[in-house]
Amino acid sequence: MKKTMGFFTITTVLIIISTLATHVRSDGSDHRYKARDPVPLYANKVGPFHNPSETYRFFDLPFCSPSHVTEKKEALGEVLNGDRLVSAPYKLDFLVEKESEVVCKKKLTKEEVIQFRNAVTKDYYFQMYYDDLPIWGFIGKVEKDSKSDPSEFKYYLYKHINFEILYNKDRVIEINVRTDPNALVDLTEDKPVDAEFMYTVKWKETTTPFDKRMDKYSQSSSLPHHLEIHWFSIINSCVTVLLLTGFLATILMRVLKNDFVKYAHDEEAADDQEETGWKYIHGDVFRYPKGKSLFAAALGSGTQLFALTIFIFILALVGVFYPYNRGALFTALVVIYALTSGIAGYTATSFYCQLEGTNWVRNLLLTGCLFCGPLFLTFCFLNTVAIAYSATAALPFGTIVVIVLIWTLVTSPLLVLGGIAGKNSKSEFQAPVRTTKYPREIPPLPWYRSTIPQMAMAGFLPFSAIYIELYYIFASVWGHRIYTIYSILFIVFIILLIVTAFITVALTYFQLAAEDHEWWWRSFLCGGSTGLFIYGYCLYYYYARSDMSGFMQTSFFFGYMACICYGFFLMLGTIGFRASLLFVRHIYRSIKCE
Repeated sequence: MKKTMGFFTITTVLIIISTLATHVRSDGSDHRYKARDPVPLYANKVGPFHNPSETYRFFDLPFCSPSHVTEKKEALGEVLNGDRLVSAPYKLDFLVEKESEVVCKKKLTKEEVIQFRNAVTKDYYFQMYYDDLPIWGFIGKVEKDSKSDPSEFKYYLYKHINFEILYNKDRVIEINVRTDPNALVDLTEDKPVDAEFMYTVKWKETTTPFDKRMDKYSQSSSLPHHLEIHWFSIINSCVTVLLLTGFLATILMRVLKNDFVKYAHDEEAADDQEETGWKYIHGDVFRYPKGKSLFAAALGSGTQLFALTIFIFILALVGVFYPYNRGALFTALVVIYALTSGIAGYTATSFYCQLEGTNWVRNLLLTGCLFCGPLFLTFCFLNTVAIAYSATAALPFGTIVVIVLIWTLVTSPLLVLGGIAGKNSKSEFQAPVRTTKYPREIPPLPWYRSTIPQMAMAGFLPFSAIYIELYYIFASVWGHRIYTIYSILFIVFIILLIVTAFITVALTYFQLAAEDHEWWWRSFLCGGSTGLFIYGYCLYYYYARSDMSGFMQTSFFFGYMACICYGFFLMLGTIGFRASLLFVRHIYRSIKCE
């Protein structure tokens, strides 16, 4: 059966690599052009700068539109990312310069003026792609002139865009966009306005090679002062973690050594001497937990999410998620989650059978729904909100059908195959001591030894090791910063795993020493409690560090972050329990119990 799972894992890895081969770093399109050749320019989306999830189609605003708008065919990840690329009204042929070329002359109606003014008020930006290079800019500006009353503000729309394009021989290397601050349309009053939209194109030669053209986007997160903060956070985390874990390890080892000496001495003493501490509950410590089907399902889901995270890190470290590789991360998440569902099925069912569970089919269904269920309900609600707002975050019907087909034809069959393999593994639970027929009564314990205070203690230390890096991740996911330092993120992730495992083991020991033998669920909850701290950080980030506003952005932020934090809870809970199980087996194997 181990050979079967080994083969299954290798096959999964190969399928993931082959599926994502198209996303290996190619730095956009590899087109070579001749003079006057058309170069693809696509308008993507517009939206409030501070609300990254709230984006709309480019032509939802009354810009000049070409006579025939062509929609670009997009991959699954691009659609999930909210990209909706259409042909832009500007014509930027290779090496063709233009000076104040008129796109169109348009009389903006009163309604269109109000629409543009509302967009300028909310700091709307536009995003386009030229030869797969991203370009963006603001659509207008607000002049406040030290006035506090919004009714006295002046609102302007930019009508002249300057494109500066750098090329190396027959390839496009870089494009920069700036708006002319003097070419403005006054939107202050509710009345029709004449507007003449123009653009200028300048070409400059550069020696930058084609394979380095994406470096300018990744360098923004690798600037010296940013790197100093990242390394400071790593060193700070490492020092804190080493000191605290070293302190806990020293105490734990010393206490355990004393326990072993004491128990060895007790065995040589009179037989009628009463046992105390964690040895006293040796007949109950491996008693199976309540709700073992749910427990096994949580372990299975947590193991799958851990495998998903490792695969994502591998792809990130080999350069698949370079800046503006549109949708690569979303594609990877969907594909890898589907392909790793067999891991969840195998882990959950084999552990459930070890715990002498009989209804493995129900356990398998629970495993499949434990993470996907809340995620699906959240998606349904948020997609409905996006549809109501007519935002690009609303998935088209065809994309939803594709995801349902992936879940039906890939995720579910692999989950069932993994479950059957786990059921047939016939492995037994390895308990070094026998379990008594009747459980001992747990003595009364002080309030701080109850579950919630223990979870608070367990989650604080791992969270303190990652909170500095969390800001940069949030600014990238829920903002416009670019995050490319995956090596540092991987180090932080390893620190998180080590601290989670160690703090859970320490709390499990103190729980057993207090003669409380119900450690199974406690170790899982304590390990996963960091996910609750991360969600608490979401509240702080939203109100103190971001300018997000509006119902749609708020619901997207807290809805999807709830799913992510729930995933962290399952994954770190699994790590905490596995570490505690190894520890408990080790200490009870080291003593003789009657």
